[in-house]
Amino acid sequence: MKILTIPETAQFLREHDRYTILSHRRPDGDTLGSTAALCLGLRQLGKAAHVLENKEITPRFAWLHEGLTKPEAEEGDTLVTVDVASPGMLPNAYTPLLGKIALRIDHHGSATSFTDLELVDSGSASCAEVVWDVLAELGVQPDRRLAESVYVGVSTDTGCFRFANTTDHTFTVAAQCVRAGARIYELNQELFETNTLERLKMQGWIVEHMKLLKGGEMAVCAIPRAVEREIGVNEDDMDNISNFPRTVAGVRIAATLRETADGDTKLSVRAVPGCDATRVTVRFGGGGHKGAAGASMKLPLTDAAKAVEQAMLELESC
Repeated sequence: MKILTIPETAQFLREHDRYTILSHRRPDGDTLGSTAALCLGLRQLGKAAHVLENKEITPRFAWLHEGLTKPEAEEGDTLVTVDVASPGMLPNAYTPLLGKIALRIDHHGSATSFTDLELVDSGSASCAEVVWDVLAELGVQPDRRLAESVYVGVSTDTGCFRFANTTDHTFTVAAQCVRAGARIYELNQELFETNTLERLKMQGWIVEHMKLLKGGEMAVCAIPRAVEREIGVNEDDMDNISNFPRTVAGVRIAATLRETADGDTKLSVRAVPGCDATRVTVRFGGGGHKGAAGASMKLPLTDAAKAVEQAMLELESC
């Protein structure tokens, strides 16, 4: 495995063609915005580029990939993953492509390498920032659509610039998106200021059912799939719901567990500066950032919640 610089990554992208770009499972704004921006930038350079269809994309973000996707990769395509920290983050439909992926572009400091070439900037708050820098190196001139794709990635991975991962570079990229025409008021309203009644009901359920540990410094909440069905939430309603328990006064690190359709458990951990979320998730084969990390657990929800609670209690400090 070779670590590339931004200029080396740009050179790789110049030298190849027929790109198929892969996002991660349960796609968020960063992986979807980043894949869209990379695809649009490569097309501007005259490259053949598509984003591989991700069946898990939700209506909230579907507009990002309009006109950019294709149903499957073809022989001879140059495969690139964006914002994918480990092979386990790939949708099940993508796993036959492992071993054929040429390049990984990412920003997760805690990751599992699975390509021969990778560009990973763990100092960037979002993968969208990394893609923006690569496209700038390539001489791409961003239009409004490209800028809005990057802005979605930057803003969602920083909680609209509230999270501790936000840097001066984050603000610089956001400002450049504005100059390129991104409609930040409309995007911010849609992404951060609008809640469905179902999402608010779910937040109320979490308040009633989360468990506080170590005098209220830690929180654990396990959400059964039956509860999600009863309340009527969809994946857009549940986007970034894992950060909600961490917003309780005094909580420094919070774990949210969700039961999946196949009976396994998705773990998301959020932490304030001074705590490290990955210290919990690595115990279960996951990774991420100090402030936000996750893992997929091959355990029923109740067993997974007990294991996570024990792992958090064993931390000498968060």
